[in-house]
Amino acid sequence: MGDRMTDWKAIGIGALVNAVLTMVLTLVLFPLFFLGPVIGGFMATYLSRENIGFIGNPTGGAADGAVAGVIGGLVIGLIFILGFGALSAIIGLIFTQIGAVAGTITLITGLFITFVTVIIGGLFGAIGGVIGLSVREKESVKIEFH
Repeated sequence: MGDRMTDWKAIGIGALVNAVLTMVLTLVLFPLFFLGPVIGGFMATYLSRENIGFIGNPTGGAADGAVAGVIGGLVIGLIFILGFGALSAIIGLIFTQIGAVAGTITLITGLFITFVTVIIGGLFGAIGGVIGLSVREKESVKIEFH
């Protein structure tokens, strides 16, 4: 079964789960923020129809989980940039000089946070993808009678 296709619906669900859980856990209980990408990668691989009955190398699961983690990291970065971009615009309307500096700092910080969340999301998403594929593989054990 070397000819696997990517199930983009499952990856999209995993990416959204990743983004939402990471943001909520970062705000509520910061040390557990890494569970967002792991659970998102797990969901992307576990829900994929391509993995039903799959037995073999878990690199496909790692790839699907990593893609979900990267997309989730991009969503988090985009929300951060847009959210703080609006705040910088309000500051810019009130204080002209401070607004330009705040906008630049926000953009640099937003790009840095996006880069970090993409890397962390990809790594932990891959781990979740391998876990999801192994759970899916354990569920689809075939029983043969001789």
